[in-house]
Amino acid sequence: MRDLGIHGVVRGKKKRTTIASDKDLRPLEPAQRVFRADRPNQLWVAVFPYVATWTGFVYIAFITGVFSRMSVEWKAARSMTAELTLDALEQALWACRVKGDLIHHSDRGS
Repeated sequence: MRDLGIHGVVRGKKKRTTIASDKDLRPLEPAQRVFRADRPNQLWVAVFPYVATWTGFVYIAFITGVFSRMSVEWKAARSMTAELTLDALEQALWACRVKGDLIHHSDRGS
């Protein structure tokens, strides 16, 4: 979208949910921001967006397989918790029966 000079519509005031400190330690990035995979269950990417609804926010933990570009697992809740993201990861590991090395990438803590 950036290359085409287009962007989504923003209605209302932007809500900033995470304010990271430059002093915080951050985990290393084993994927090195190269999002390519040669086989299934080699690299998963996690995102943790939120959606505004009439009754409040809904937080969704998505895990996507880079090889298939399909959702591996997702979970939703009305509160932003570490348990939500861990539940999605644990369910994905159980459902996919991962064999071999797997890199799970998420941006800054999700």
